[in-house]
Amino acid sequence: MKLRTASAAAAAAVVLALTATACGTGSDSGSNGDKITIGIKFDQPGLGLKTPDGSYAGFDVDVARYVAKELGYDEGKINWKQAPSAERENLIKNGDVKFIVASYSINEKRLKEVDFAGPYFLTHQDLLVRADDTSITKVEDLNSKKLCSVTGSTSAQNVKEKLAPKAGLQQFGGYSECLKGLEDKKVDAVTTDAAILAGYASQQQHWGKFKLVGLSLSDENYGIGLKKGDSELKTRINKALGEMVSDGTWRKLVRKHFGPSGYKNEPAPKIAG
Repeated sequence: MKLRTASAAAAAAVVLALTATACGTGSDSGSNGDKITIGIKFDQPGLGLKTPDGSYAGFDVDVARYVAKELGYDEGKINWKQAPSAERENLIKNGDVKFIVASYSINEKRLKEVDFAGPYFLTHQDLLVRADDTSITKVEDLNSKKLCSVTGSTSAQNVKEKLAPKAGLQQFGGYSECLKGLEDKKVDAVTTDAAILAGYASQQQHWGKFKLVGLSLSDENYGIGLKKGDSELKTRINKALGEMVSDGTWRKLVRKHFGPSGYKNEPAPKIAG
C-alpha cells in the first residue's frame, strides 16, 4: 500500500511539473512557437471590433493578420487579446502579447516604456457632425455648440482647453453613446481621431447620417507596439508593413474599412528605420 502511495505521489509530481512547464511556454512574450497572441481593440468599429459571431474585423485587425502571416502565422495560429488603451503598455511588458495593433499613437511618453514598428497610419483629431449640418466648418464654431467625447478623452480636453473654450463639453462612457446623442440632436459634434470617427460612421446603420468636418487638430501616427529592445521583431514587422503598402493591400484595406464614411485619408506614412 505504501509503495502504491509513493508511486502515485511521484506521478502527480511529474504531471504538475509538465503542466507548469507548458503554462510557462505559452507566456513567452506572446508566442509559443505554434501560436502568436496579438492585442487589438474589441470595441472600435472600422479598426478593431469583436463581432456578435465571435469573429474580429477592422483595419487594425487586417493589418495584424497581414503582419502575422509575414511572420509565419496563419489566421488559425493567432490568439486575439483585448487591449484597452490603459492596459497596452502592461500587456506588452508582461509578455501577454507579442505585439499590439490598436489605434496606438506613437508618442514620447509611450516610447519610454515600449518600442513601435511603423507607423502604418496617419490620422488627425477631427470632428464628426450630422450630414446636413453646415454650421460647423472650423473648430471655433464649437464655442456655441455642444461637444461630445468619451470620459477622460484627451481629444475633448484639447478642444475645451485650447481651441474652443466656450464649447459645452459632454462626456459619455463610449463613442456609441456620443453618436446616439449626435443623431438625436442632443449634441452637435463628436471629437476624437478621424480614423475612429470614420469607423463608426462607416457602420451600415450610420450610412449617410454623419460627416467628418475635415480638420487636422493633431497628428496621430499609429504604430505597432512591441517589447522594448526587441529590434529583430521590429525590423521584421517594418518589412511586412513595407510589403503591405507596396503590394497594394494597404490601400485596399483603407477603402474597405473607411470608404463608406467619405473619410479622406492621408497617404501611407513613411515607415521609420
